[in-house]
Order: sequence, then C-alpha cells, then structure tokens
Amino acid sequence: MARYILGRLLGLVFILFAVSLITFLLMRSVPGDPFASGERELPQKTQEARERKYGLDKPLWEQYVRYMGNALQGDFGVPFQSPTETVSGLIARTWPATIKIGIPTILVSFVLGSLLGFVAALRQNSWLDYAVTFAATLGLVVPNFVIAIWLILLFSARFDWLPPGGWGEPEHYVLPVIAYSLAPTALVARYTRASILDVLRADYVRTARAKGLGERRVLLGHVVRNAMIPFVTVLLPEVPNILTGSIFIESTFRIPGLGRFFVNSTFSRDYPMILALVLLVAALWGITYLLTDLLYTVLDPRIRLTGGALR
Repeated sequence: MARYILGRLLGLVFILFAVSLITFLLMRSVPGDPFASGERELPQKTQEARERKYGLDKPLWEQYVRYMGNALQGDFGVPFQSPTETVSGLIARTWPATIKIGIPTILVSFVLGSLLGFVAALRQNSWLDYAVTFAATLGLVVPNFVIAIWLILLFSARFDWLPPGGWGEPEHYVLPVIAYSLAPTALVARYTRASILDVLRADYVRTARAKGLGERRVLLGHVVRNAMIPFVTVLLPEVPNILTGSIFIESTFRIPGLGRFFVNSTFSRDYPMILALVLLVAALWGITYLLTDLLYTVLDPRIRLTGGALR
C-alpha cells in the first residue's frame, strides 16, 4: 500500500504541473488587460510600470518558470484585486470561513441523504419513496441561491427567527448550511437509493435470506457494505466542490469566504489568483480520489492496491 500511495502522490505532482501549464496558457490566450479600468485606458507609462511590477513584461516561458519556482517555495504572488496582501494570505484569510460552512454541509448532506435514500429503497414504490424521490429531484433542479432567498424570506423576513446574513455568530451558520446542503443531500439520497436497490436484487442477498439470516444481519452485513462502493465512487468527489465554496451562497448570506474569489479572479483576469485556486482545486481532487481508492480496500477486502492501480 505504501508503494501505491507514493506512486499516486508522485502522479499528483505531475498532474499539478500539467494543470498549471494548461491553465497558464489558457488564461494568457484570453484577450484583455487585467489592469483595464473598463472606462478609460491607463496612460502608457502607468501600464508599463504595472506590467514590470508583476513581471508581465517578460516572455511567457519566463513568467511561467518564475511563477512555478516561487510557487514551489510557497509564494503564489500578489493578487491583482487585493494588492496589499499575498495570494497565500488571501486564501488563508478567506478559506476558513468557507470550510466552516463546508464541513457542516458535508455532514448534513451525507448523513441525511444516506438515511433518506436507505429508507426510500427499503420502502420502494411507497408514498415515502415517492416523497424522497420528489424532494431529491426538487433539490437538484432548484438553484441554491433561489433556495437561499426562500429561506431568508421565510425565516428572516416573515418569522424573524434567524439573521438574513452576516458572520461570526452560531446562528449565522443555519441558513447557509441548509441552502448549501440541499443539492448534495438530494444527490446522496438518489445514489444511495439506487445503490441499495441494486444490491437488494443481487443473488448473494437472496442466498443469505434463503439461509435463514435475519433481515437486520442481511442489511448490515451484505446490503449496506456492498452498496457503499458505488456510493463512495460518485459522492466523495463532491467534497472538493463543497469545500471550495459557492459564490451564490457566500454572496447571498454575506459570508467572507473563498467562493467569490473564484469568479472575481476570472472576470478580473487575476492571473496569480486564478493559478493558485486552480492548483488548490486540483490538489483537493487528487487527494479525494486517493482517499476513495483507499476506502475501497476497507469496504471490499477483495480489492488490492498493487503498483499504481486497483486489483
């Protein structure tokens, strides 16, 4: 297993370099000036001074080599949209708020979604199954910012139970977590239901019941464990998406998180911020898939990690 993990980590390093190169070339191929005011052009000398300050007057290959050399030392540059701090400092300042919303969202989504999907599968074609399926479909098709507005109108404007936004107090977490977790909960419920139903129809489950095993032992010993493999495959990659924030949720509830910088850096052509955020997401995805493969061996002892692949 140690050899497998080392191989995957080395592969992740190669992927990060490839992603950084592709992202660098793509963002420089987009026409536009990151320092354009939108209303009037900057004086030529001012423009040249800014380009020299950020190294944009150098050839592309030199800019990339310099950036990656600094990145390997933990220096990701200075964000154009916030020149008084570094990219690393900006991420360190804003990401904790996003994580504080993301972790409760993951817990609520996975626990509640799994429970609903499990119950719906055991009560297939009942009113409960139809209710869960309808709610899951609604949670997937309705955008989270629409749900956020509904929650504010209901719990803040009408009943005045919770604040409509803000940050720092426990009550500020409630509405954002609810709005943010509905879509992942719906996704978890749907995949859990489908996985459970697929396993319930398997031959080994019918055999276990034919041998006289109790229903509880069949469900816990055969159904749930085998249903977790497709569950893990599909749903764990949702974790990086949640932990990197949502611009709609953070903007609606005035959360000082990282999500809005994903979009703002793209629109403002903030090159250092774009590269740093893309590398952050790529690293999270790589680590998540590695953890997914390791979980396979826990859920199914027949799976082995050899070399660089699952067996």
